[in-house]
Amino acid sequence: MKKMAKLCLVVAAALMLAVPQVSMAKELSGDLEIFSWWAGDEGPALQALIKQYKAKNPNVKVIDATVTGGSGVNAKAVLKTRMLGNEPPDSFQVHAGQELIGTWVKADRMEDLTFLFKDQGWMDAFPEGLVKLIGTDKGIWSVPVNIHRSNVMWYIPANLKKWGVEAPKTWDDFLKIAPKLQKEGIVPLALAQNWTANHLWESVALASMGPDNWDALWAGKLRFDSPEVVKAWELFGKILQYTNTDAPSLSWQQATDMVIDGRAAFNIMGDWAAGYMVTTKKMAPGTDFGWAASPDSDGEFMFLADSFGLPKGAPNRDNAIAWLEILGSKEGSDAFNPLKGSISARKDSDLSKYNAYLQSAAKDFSKDRVVGSLAHGVAANETFMGGFSQVMEMFLKTKNANAVAKACQQLADKAQIGK
Repeated sequence: MKKMAKLCLVVAAALMLAVPQVSMAKELSGDLEIFSWWAGDEGPALQALIKQYKAKNPNVKVIDATVTGGSGVNAKAVLKTRMLGNEPPDSFQVHAGQELIGTWVKADRMEDLTFLFKDQGWMDAFPEGLVKLIGTDKGIWSVPVNIHRSNVMWYIPANLKKWGVEAPKTWDDFLKIAPKLQKEGIVPLALAQNWTANHLWESVALASMGPDNWDALWAGKLRFDSPEVVKAWELFGKILQYTNTDAPSLSWQQATDMVIDGRAAFNIMGDWAAGYMVTTKKMAPGTDFGWAASPDSDGEFMFLADSFGLPKGAPNRDNAIAWLEILGSKEGSDAFNPLKGSISARKDSDLSKYNAYLQSAAKDFSKDRVVGSLAHGVAANETFMGGFSQVMEMFLKTKNANAVAKACQQLADKAQIGK
């Protein structure tokens, strides 16, 4: 009897300990500050995630701390001030890869999220290669929200038909038709502010060098002042002759508008341009607008991924973790990406919710050679990226391929590329 009584006491104690873990599931309250650059036309996608978060956490006040500026050019400067001032937001948008790892992880300012990936089953939900990209041997540092493609050429089929031209498959093709378009008062290739020149350069460099040399560049196995890279800069200079002179004053949306309005024939931009045309301009992919891999890069998928991390010292850590759970979920991913113009980073995405362009991008991502974007933080750290913008300014003024190639190598040495 005594043994039975002791057994009952043990079982009862176990039950008492077990019950609170279920009933004490924390109801979150307070604030959640989300820091990003998703404003304007990209805002609806972010709001879809916030809506899901609010449905699960109605007592949390969400502070949408958005800093406008394409590719985060302005947001990153504000974030740097806050992080170095020990005033981090609860979670912030960052491009997956070296933009985060080479900057804030290296500075020991981020929490390891391995625990969250294991708890949520994300080690299997995300492609193994992507998990490696967002991690190091010391941890996993962010939750990927999407996959974007950088090397896409956009056009309006009806305009090309009217002008009697086709989307060029090679840069040689482009350079042949560009003078004809320019003579008719049409800008052959729409360009915007500085970062879009960086964006165009990486597609041109990939086309000129090929994916093996592109990867070798960032692994430190090919020098930036090598003949292969100089040749890429020379091709880039030829292409720039056929861009609009007012580029520095335009946003990427305005450059896209030039193509939509028929003032320009083509634009090379990430597939957030598809999100803009579908969500804001109400255009149908495949009929109202068309696309192709940027010239000479068919079969290659230059990718980037937006992600969010957890800064050390986040004021509302539990609320931030709940935010990250939404971002990594299938439901969150499939609510966000169709509006953003990107594909899910998860392997189990419901493609029936995605439009024709995004379905084609998902198909390409599954079979193409995948390489990382420089302009959007995959290939290089922020030291190189910041310096590269200055190198680009130098080239836009001088068109001196040899000089900028040497400057790039000096920058790579400073940023310790490949080390």
